[in-house]
Amino acid sequence: MPKHYRPPGKKKEGNAARYITRSQAVKDLQVSLSVFRKLCIFKKVFPRDPKKKVKGNHHTYYHMKDILGLKHDPLLVKFREARTYEKKKKKAMSKKNKDLVERVSTHKPSYTLDRPILERYPTFIDALRDLDDGLTMVHLFAALPAIERENIQVERIHSCRGLSLEWQAYVSRTHKLRKAFISVKGIYYQAEVEGQKITWLTPHALQQVMPQDVDYKIMLTFLELYENLLGFVNFKLYNSINLKYPPILDPRLKASASDLYAFTRYVENVADENEDDEETRACKTLFKDMTFFLSREVPRESLLFVITAFGGVVSWEGDGAPFEESNQSINYQIVDRPSQSHRFISRDYIQPQWVFDCINARIILPTEDYIVGKVLPPHLSPFVDNEAEGHEPEYAETIKRHQAAARKEILPMPGGEQDDLDNAQNLLAEGIIDRTKAKEAAERKRKMAMLQEEYHHELKKELEGTTQHTPATAEEGKKKKKNVDDEETEDDDQNLQQFADDNDNMSKVTMSRKKRRLYEAMKISQERKKASVDTLKTRKKNIQNSKKTSSH
Repeated sequence: MPKHYRPPGKKKEGNAARYITRSQAVKDLQVSLSVFRKLCIFKKVFPRDPKKKVKGNHHTYYHMKDILGLKHDPLLVKFREARTYEKKKKKAMSKKNKDLVERVSTHKPSYTLDRPILERYPTFIDALRDLDDGLTMVHLFAALPAIERENIQVERIHSCRGLSLEWQAYVSRTHKLRKAFISVKGIYYQAEVEGQKITWLTPHALQQVMPQDVDYKIMLTFLELYENLLGFVNFKLYNSINLKYPPILDPRLKASASDLYAFTRYVENVADENEDDEETRACKTLFKDMTFFLSREVPRESLLFVITAFGGVVSWEGDGAPFEESNQSINYQIVDRPSQSHRFISRDYIQPQWVFDCINARIILPTEDYIVGKVLPPHLSPFVDNEAEGHEPEYAETIKRHQAAARKEILPMPGGEQDDLDNAQNLLAEGIIDRTKAKEAAERKRKMAMLQEEYHHELKKELEGTTQHTPATAEEGKKKKKNVDDEETEDDDQNLQQFADDNDNMSKVTMSRKKRRLYEAMKISQERKKASVDTLKTRKKNIQNSKKTSSH
């Protein structure tokens, strides 16, 4: 009998017992494929990739324990009840029995996602860590139009908009916003709540294009989960600052489409009993005692959210505004048009990028580069680490000098002593002790080579019958010594490089195949990054040279 022979009727073993295909799971749970997908999304069940695929490579596999968990979940019972309800209603409508249809409609089953959310996020910190995708999804649907054919209802859009504005009002009130960046996709924000950094993307306030190759049913299922999650998170956050949830808004502001300002008014008069950290205090006072006015062509909600989060006072052109454009207390007016009908001498007219650059730099930048009609400086991303990338843009250096001036520090000129100190510190970090040992060994090798050269020279003179050095011979010895020093220095550099390469090759030999491939991929990515940095430096140098030639 073969070793792995299993008689028919016996229990399955190995991957055949651990994994199950999707079609088998749907048949075992007695649900449709759409209901099975919804269950997997709510319960966080993912497909698996077993090493040995028993049914073939063209199947999708799930772990048997996950399917058994779904089999005993209360949501499955609710989905079965919903299927039964649809059958009864359809049968009553086919019989044209209106009384039966109304009676069946009154018993429509419903379900809640409280239990799945509690299972997925046992603590509040767990919910905050997984809030990035949820906030992005909710803000996306808040900007979409209602489409009946895709089952995107108006109530769903209003719910998403309300949740997003509640979140923005809390972040603005507690001054938890840390970064903001305008990109082609939209506006990226990052807030720090309860020590967790939460990043989300908000689309631009433009007409959204609905692509046809997107499965909106899957997105709506995720949205249903994220709506409930964000509702629980907002409830917890509003209770932490002693506010009722959901908030009660001023109907006049809602009627004038000033929803975010209405939410901000709701939370602005609450005393904050929590002790703010140093970064929160810095964000709170960045725009302190500054008044802004927004023209009608700039993105109002984004600027209102950002400015109030950093301690500024905002008004705008339109209904529901706190004060008019003629108010003399306005310090900055944010516009995006080259020409203005009238100007006030007591204020600065700037473009919207100035606000975002100020909050990323944590200082009030000079407005000369951001005045109306001028070409703006590059909008640098606060999510990029210039030191890790190996290249620092020129405007980033300018911002650093403004920051040092704000802190009353004096920075050396580029290429000064500070660079030498940084190089020395880098050498120390890389292991200066090992380099010293290598230099000592190279010095000993050089001295041995000099002694050997002198010994050979003396032997040659003895064979020729002269043992004393003439002055010309002494000068020749000095020249030879200098040549030997140069050759030995080059040899030392080559030996050090060869030593590093040998160590690299030896470490590769001891690696497994998987780690070696990962190491080679890392090396390739480092070389690509270095090549891109060299390209940027070359372009910068060419631009500077062209400017010099044009000026001359």
